[in-house]
Amino acid sequence: MNIQTSKDIAIMKEGGGRLGNILLQLLDAAGPGVSLELIEKMADDLIVKAGGAASFKSVAGYRWATCLCVNEVVVHGIPTPYVLKKGDVLTIDVGLIYQGFHTDTAWTKIIGNQKDGTSNTEEKKRFLKIGEEAMWQAIEQARIGNRIGHISQTIQRIIEGAGYNIVKTLVGHGVGRELHEAPQIPGYLKGSIEGTPELQNGMTIAVEVIYAAGSGAIVYDNADGWTLATQDRSLSAVFEHSIAIRPEGPLILTKAQM
Repeated sequence: MNIQTSKDIAIMKEGGGRLGNILLQLLDAAGPGVSLELIEKMADDLIVKAGGAASFKSVAGYRWATCLCVNEVVVHGIPTPYVLKKGDVLTIDVGLIYQGFHTDTAWTKIIGNQKDGTSNTEEKKRFLKIGEEAMWQAIEQARIGNRIGHISQTIQRIIEGAGYNIVKTLVGHGVGRELHEAPQIPGYLKGSIEGTPELQNGMTIAVEVIYAAGSGAIVYDNADGWTLATQDRSLSAVFEHSIAIRPEGPLILTKAQM
């Protein structure tokens, strides 16, 4: 695992703040009648305007700035001509390279005016609320002297406690000069907490809650080689922030600074 200097972390916070702003603008633009390709084009333009480069394009074979995942799609959804409709559940995942450092963030929202109060809408709202809560509480565990297992255990406790399931084949990760670095950060506890890496001052990690309303088992959704979806076609969502481990507690690097 890599340890960043205070100067490195300051750069990541600047880049991450710009990325947070970009994500907010993309989420705001994502409404009924908007295509995934349009969101991708907007992301490309905003990343250039922010003085950065698209992290995801640094992944071999991936040529998009975003991963856009609708309903049962879990991760790596490529931007397509699909037009969003009211009631869709959309995850926007986006990364930025700024002055040599990556940051990575994702958020999930319900498309359209969701004030109809139907049971289906209320269940979707609950599903997303639980994932967001799991992310915030997991970030609170990201403190010097704690371990990766404290983060993993917290995510698992909240998600499974609400009746949902972790997508166990996908994990959070270290982030810095590379988009994906050690250590891996599972959304569930494997073995004992003591057997997981200790969190140290200067570590920068992406805390990522990846979960499903159904079993959590995933499959490749089509022949594009990227799109992963739930095997049982149940809803999926992702909530992610890049953070730094600091003496005063977790520092959220991808917090919007608008």
